[in-house]
Amino acid sequence: MAGNKIIVWFRRDLRIDDNPALSAAARDGRVLPVFIWCPKDEGQFYPGRVSRWWLKHSLSHLSQSLKSLGSQLVLIKADSTLAALLACIDSVGATRVVFNHLYDPVSLVRDHHIKEQLVELGISVQSYNADLLYEPWEVYDEKGLAFTMFDKYWNKCMNMQMEPVSHAPVWRLEPLPTSGLVENCSIEDLGLEDETERSSNALLGRGWSPGWGHADKVLSEFIEHHLVSYAENRLKVGGNSTSLLSPYLHFGEVSVRKVFQSTRLKQILWAKEGNSSGEESATLFLRAIGFREYSRYLCFNFPFTHEKSLLSNLKYFPWCPDQTSFKAWRQGRTGYPLVDAGMRELWATGWIHNRIRVIVSSFAVKFLLLPWKWGMKYFWDTLLDADLESDILGWQYISGSLPDGHELERIDCPEVQGCKFDPEGEYVRQWLPELARMPTEWIHHPWDAPTSVLRASGVELGLNYPKPIIDLDAAQVHLTEAIFKMWELEAAARASSSNYTDEVVGENSEGDENSSIPKVVLKDRVPSFTISSNDQRVPTIQNSKGGLACKKRPKEIAVSERQPVRENLQDELGGSRRDEEVCSTAESSAAKRQTISRDSFSVPQSCTSSNGLTSNEREI
Repeated sequence: MAGNKIIVWFRRDLRIDDNPALSAAARDGRVLPVFIWCPKDEGQFYPGRVSRWWLKHSLSHLSQSLKSLGSQLVLIKADSTLAALLACIDSVGATRVVFNHLYDPVSLVRDHHIKEQLVELGISVQSYNADLLYEPWEVYDEKGLAFTMFDKYWNKCMNMQMEPVSHAPVWRLEPLPTSGLVENCSIEDLGLEDETERSSNALLGRGWSPGWGHADKVLSEFIEHHLVSYAENRLKVGGNSTSLLSPYLHFGEVSVRKVFQSTRLKQILWAKEGNSSGEESATLFLRAIGFREYSRYLCFNFPFTHEKSLLSNLKYFPWCPDQTSFKAWRQGRTGYPLVDAGMRELWATGWIHNRIRVIVSSFAVKFLLLPWKWGMKYFWDTLLDADLESDILGWQYISGSLPDGHELERIDCPEVQGCKFDPEGEYVRQWLPELARMPTEWIHHPWDAPTSVLRASGVELGLNYPKPIIDLDAAQVHLTEAIFKMWELEAAARASSSNYTDEVVGENSEGDENSSIPKVVLKDRVPSFTISSNDQRVPTIQNSKGGLACKKRPKEIAVSERQPVRENLQDELGGSRRDEEVCSTAESSAAKRQTISRDSFSVPQSCTSSNGLTSNEREI
């Protein structure tokens, strides 16, 4: 097998340890590791500034690691990923390409197309699972349908036997010299960071160390010192109260199997020792891993969820696409201190605690009635750990688009949330310096403070800190009116069309065949050159009648206690910044995009400040 010439195509699996594609290639032949940066492929989901910063440094770390193994990472900036792969194949005479799976709808389409083209040319293609505990096509209910409730999905996973996976450590790689057909870029030539972004990115390196070697250190530190108190600390919105692993997991710098197994071992140990608090912490953290798994499971089985709600009752919801409200929200100028503090931290650091993510996203959807896709896209543009599947899951959960998500009519008061999760107001004071002198009693609702308190604190509502953009009672009224309007529009559509189908769906495991989400059918046609039993599957959605199955909407809104669906592995990065014109990093991203699908949804672009500079060109 030593004579085999194999291309290892790196994507979001930027590690040496426990990398099945790399291990298989190293075992079977000589290896050419390749990373291809193709902005056209990213389309509307071109990564934001901080996410590209992380990718740049992670690639640098991976490149150094591969050099130590005797190989070199080939970096290519291309207009076509397929053309770049073909150039690499021709350059070294490779007969095989290996890579690890991705599950978001954009990657699924691209990867399936590339695999078909390579196989037609006689190139062997193998793909592997490096990102999940279980492949999305391995977990279904008794009827063979995809789960749409997290608890049922995770219970099934935890009761399935996990196959032992052992990938031989890669100690040495047999390199493949390339010919002039391949132009190997430097990391700088990829254009992941331009000059206008460097000053804004400077602080990121103080709090984060991208790269798979650093990921192992972060995991060990968390498991050995912080996991035991995770249950107690995970809801603290200030400080590093969670694992700090989410960006490492997104870029594949640490194996999720390693995270799961390390946590599971601690859970078993604490159970034997009678350490109930430690055991509870491990259980909660394993569920957090489960939510990440579930996000990929949903996106694979229902690949339309980046553009449409899973529960299509929201098809007729009268969203309020108001750009002024959207600007106030993203700039942290809504007049609600906890919301504003979260949005300013997000801009300054590319990071906010998961609890704050839930609070600010709920405010956007329920108070301002902004389309959830706007918020999802803004998170994608600004988060350091921006992850399409997790963002889809989180925003659909908040907007009432999932069977076990927030009730559509549920509205959470930011004042109450502030008292619960930031009782001393320390988090608000850190990110809203204009409220730094406000007494704790009034910090989360300064509009109720006596004039004397406001004067003593140096707060002038409407001047140096905004009045609330909308009050709680008005927001509740507007939300209720919108729900009734949605029902009216739905009823009108039903009455005006004999072909109308009520597409509201429910849990697949309940009800009869006609009340389930469409069954997912996998394309099992495996090309003759594909050997791996774990080869990437491609879903298509069908049902027995050839259309969407349906479930009737209940006459009244049901109110129930539901489990939160987005307990993702989120953490915090300190620092501060005050910026009167805080705009989305989407502007700098948009300048780099080559193409955007005509079918994609529209999100307002960022503004330009009065001095002519975009906000991401300013220093933090």
